[in-house]
Amino acid sequence: MDLKTASAIRRLRLVSAPEAVSFLLLLVCSVLKRTTDFNAVPVMGMVHGVLFILYVIFWLDAWNRTKWSAKTGIWYFVLSVLPTGGFFAERRLKREAEDAVIASRARKEGIVNA
Repeated sequence: MDLKTASAIRRLRLVSAPEAVSFLLLLVCSVLKRTTDFNAVPVMGMVHGVLFILYVIFWLDAWNRTKWSAKTGIWYFVLSVLPTGGFFAERRLKREAEDAVIASRARKEGIVNA
């Protein structure tokens, strides 16, 4: 895995958990808006919107660089629209990055011929 691909995965991973948190907070704010006088939906909506747009941009970049299959690429997008999906995406991306580092080191040391 080259440096640009690793960076693309890292960026997607770093924005996935905050995007999931903002989604959950937006849902809580929506409920509070309906049940109390507290209305933070405009603020949380903007925060979540910015994080979601960043997630989509980073997702497209990572998909383009990693050459994921259609199934994998679409799965990461589906995780972005589920309330807790960003947490699962972050964990899976972390595992994928660690596996790529291990494979890269193995190729560098001549253990694997790939």
